[in-house]
Amino acid sequence: MQKIFRVMIIIAMLITAYLLILAWRDDYADAPAVDAVPETTNSVGADIPSTTGGAGDIPVQTLPVDNAAVTAAPAKNAGLITVTTDRYDIKINPEGGDIVYAALKQYDATLDSDKPFVLLENNSNRVYVAQSGLIGQNGIDTAEGRATYNHTANNYVMEDGQQTLSVPLTYKKDGVTITKTFTFTENKYPIDISYKIQNASTSAWQGQMFAQLKRDDSKDPGMSDKGALSMATYLGGAWGTPDDPYNKLKFKDFSDGELTTTSDEGWVGIVQHYFVSAWTPQNFTGKFFSRETGDDYFIGFNSQTVNVAQNKQITLNATLYAGPKVQSELKDVAVGLNKTVDYGLLWPISKVLFAILEGVHKVVGNWGWSIILLTILVKIALMWFSNKSYYSMAKMRAIAPRLKLLKEEHGDDRMKMSQEMMAIYKEEKVNPMAGCLPILMQMPIFLALYWVLVESVELRHAPWILWINDLSAMDPWFILPLLMGASMFVQQQLNPQPADPMQAKVMKFLPIIFTAFMLFFPAGLVLYWTVNNLFSMTQQYIVNKKVDEEQKRRTVKVVD
Repeated sequence: MQKIFRVMIIIAMLITAYLLILAWRDDYADAPAVDAVPETTNSVGADIPSTTGGAGDIPVQTLPVDNAAVTAAPAKNAGLITVTTDRYDIKINPEGGDIVYAALKQYDATLDSDKPFVLLENNSNRVYVAQSGLIGQNGIDTAEGRATYNHTANNYVMEDGQQTLSVPLTYKKDGVTITKTFTFTENKYPIDISYKIQNASTSAWQGQMFAQLKRDDSKDPGMSDKGALSMATYLGGAWGTPDDPYNKLKFKDFSDGELTTTSDEGWVGIVQHYFVSAWTPQNFTGKFFSRETGDDYFIGFNSQTVNVAQNKQITLNATLYAGPKVQSELKDVAVGLNKTVDYGLLWPISKVLFAILEGVHKVVGNWGWSIILLTILVKIALMWFSNKSYYSMAKMRAIAPRLKLLKEEHGDDRMKMSQEMMAIYKEEKVNPMAGCLPILMQMPIFLALYWVLVESVELRHAPWILWINDLSAMDPWFILPLLMGASMFVQQQLNPQPADPMQAKVMKFLPIIFTAFMLFFPAGLVLYWTVNNLFSMTQQYIVNKKVDEEQKRRTVKVVD
């Protein structure tokens, strides 16, 4: 029985290691090459999606044309348009009206950096931009080139207390005025993009809106400060609808025609470590698409074909989210977008752990102490089961001398020895398998907490004390893993030792093996396991003392 017990513990730990490596492989092993440098020149035509495959009709508004709005704004096309809000530093290219740069002011680029994290950019190192436009019969974005918009200012700044900031761009041709407006909201990441098409010409206008994300195969900058040996997270496409909230689409599958869904409330996006960019249609049904052109990957949607009659106007709206994967904000943008915080198969446990962790953090204000308190709360919740297990292990430790004598007496007769062992177990009310419970119950929690630490942007660059300045990255001095290994070794001394010499040697090496295994895990996870070991040692020591006292009383009673 002891042998089975030990083997089950080893198997449980190895399964945990295997599942973590497997999850990493499934999400990241098929990612494109990370060292490629994109070309600085791009084919304009390659950026324009197909106009085929419209999905249904939407009503055309019959509002009178605003003649004042038809007047073209004076042209100021020297360079990019810069937009500064409380959350963004944005750059918009007047040619096409695409967002070609987005820095997140509330997140630093790397630990201790004074520069913001850049999510979107278009340069010689990386291409990742949010594009939108009008295509089709009378579309202004074609294979020959993108529309160049007029604008009234080169710089827009959201002042303190200003709730919204609008950036209007206008394009006028042959009596048709198109106003593309970016609307930024205070304390929010979603950006509203609208196209108001006013037709003052002598014929109907027909076209489609498209919105897409364009990215090359460069590496994820969100992993740049996690260390070369850290496990990478998913980098690729994703999409969702109310009926099918979250689906991954790896870059290698972008050109396979797998994405052909239509939805008026869905979303398409690109997911990376801690951050996501996603488009969602607002007042029309979008046909989702993905494609690959050279070194670039595109994912987005087209609207159905719209017709704007003479002296009529219509407005098409979409929302762009380009920011951190904060679940409370993502769930309000589109159904399923919050699932880009991907906790894997154990997501129900991960969500509970994160909810507790977040609640504790609101009180203590430090994620490291929050993890310690979470560990204690988990141990208290499992204390009844743990006590049962530790009591059985203490009893096994107490009867170890009797079992050793039994082996010496009946070592050659395995059947007789097994019968005598079972009799002792029954007499002492010992379940040798009960010792597996703490490990088996902790493994799912351990795995779930791993994904909480890896996926939750709230813990990005979160410090604890002294040398631990990022709980989501590995301990730079390996002190926590060494403490974890030491606690594991001491805890072993409190357990009954295996009778089999070979098994005893394997058990002695386990703390070393798992210390090496934990060296490159997030410091927050190692902190959890270390505190868990210390709490378990204390609990087991108290139970061992209690059992020893019971054994002494029984011995005294027998002698009397």
